[in-house]
Amino acid sequence: MAEFVALVLPAMVPFVLAAQGTVLSGRAGVFNVSQEGLMVLGAAVGFLVSYSVGSNAVGVFVAAAVAGLFGLILGVMTTNWRLDQFIVGLALYFAALGLASLLYRVAVGTTLEPPLIPTLESYPIPLLSKIPYLGEMFFDHDLLVYTAFVLSGLLFWFMYRTNAGLRFRACGENPRSADSLGVNVARTRIVASVLGAALVGVAGAYLPMVYTGTFTEGMVAGRGWLVIALAFLGGWRPQYILAGAAFFAGMEVLALRAQVAGVGIPHQFVLMLPYVATLVVMMFAFRWARQPRFLGQNYDRESRLAG
Repeated sequence: MAEFVALVLPAMVPFVLAAQGTVLSGRAGVFNVSQEGLMVLGAAVGFLVSYSVGSNAVGVFVAAAVAGLFGLILGVMTTNWRLDQFIVGLALYFAALGLASLLYRVAVGTTLEPPLIPTLESYPIPLLSKIPYLGEMFFDHDLLVYTAFVLSGLLFWFMYRTNAGLRFRACGENPRSADSLGVNVARTRIVASVLGAALVGVAGAYLPMVYTGTFTEGMVAGRGWLVIALAFLGGWRPQYILAGAAFFAGMEVLALRAQVAGVGIPHQFVLMLPYVATLVVMMFAFRWARQPRFLGQNYDRESRLAG
């Protein structure tokens, strides 16, 4: 059991970071659907920068910055130009996929042996990591594992325990009311879009730095699409995202362990299990899951004044 939990926590990180980024932008009313592409781009940029400068930390930072730039484009095009959020998100998804492939091919090219980077080191928390049984499960991981959980707590505190968080959520629930209270809805949405996309980029950069030490175009493996489902499953609330991420990561680890154990089932079926489980859960979750009222809807202040 301890070994299983120790494997699930790192597997949760891409889901938690990307889903919290989706929640962050969604709570302000911006529905980002480019997660899959941004995670692939984050993985490519994070790997290439880390390989070039010899620092995973720099790779993570640059991956966040590049993905944040895509979030800025999404925010400006949907907030200032009032273009359809879904269409812009899909365009950015394809652009990010293409850019990731281009960057890798230009920087590395075709090689028999792909370049490798050191994977992230574990940082045992003093004293806590020495606790029998629990220490191995929860307190002996890399820094991004701890960061993902701390970030989730901070987002919950910000959104539900501060006046600024209340105004922030109002931009996705009732932007007219937020505007009447002096909240700059356009600026809030753009900032949320940038920060949310940056977290998605970090989620992608985490994959080569933990699992493989190198970049492959298919390594995200649909996690970006699952993240969107996770945001709905978690009701767009940071605290529930953790539970949903644990479920997805647990299914992923179970599928991989079943494949390694040589269970007499076709490996394609085993790899399909997380997605089938997602569909089954979502069938029931959508009955009670609540989303921001203005999610995916652009706010036009001039039309309000004109009316």
